[in-house]
Amino acid sequence: MELQNSSKKYKSSNHLVYSCQYHVIFCPKYRRKVLTDGIDERLKELIIEKQEDYGYDVLDMEVMPDHVHLLLDVDPKIGIYSVITKIKGYTSKQLREEFPALKKRIPTLWTHSKFVSSVGSVTLDVVKRYIEEQKHV
Repeated sequence: MELQNSSKKYKSSNHLVYSCQYHVIFCPKYRRKVLTDGIDERLKELIIEKQEDYGYDVLDMEVMPDHVHLLLDVDPKIGIYSVITKIKGYTSKQLREEFPALKKRIPTLWTHSKFVSSVGSVTLDVVKRYIEEQKHV
């Protein structure tokens, strides 16, 4: 079920209401510019295809020749680290099978590294102030 509060959407499942969005960036090994010539479009399809299986929703996505930007809404029971690990593992396997030239260019498709930043509708200062003000209610 989805709930909405102004512009922010909340999801709910058994005994949990949540809204957890993350900006994620990851790169091909050696930051090689291999995400071109149809690989980029196929990568997008593969990421979209696994949303329900892996417990995330793609809110936005951009594939550059040497890195990927994702804006994901992730079920907190599953966790962002687990989701990204699954996405990278699945897409690496599929893309290397479908585009054999990738195997010749790099030993593995993705680096082990990733960037993850939580995204919220309010600033950290607003949340801190709200929590602090609860003492006086």
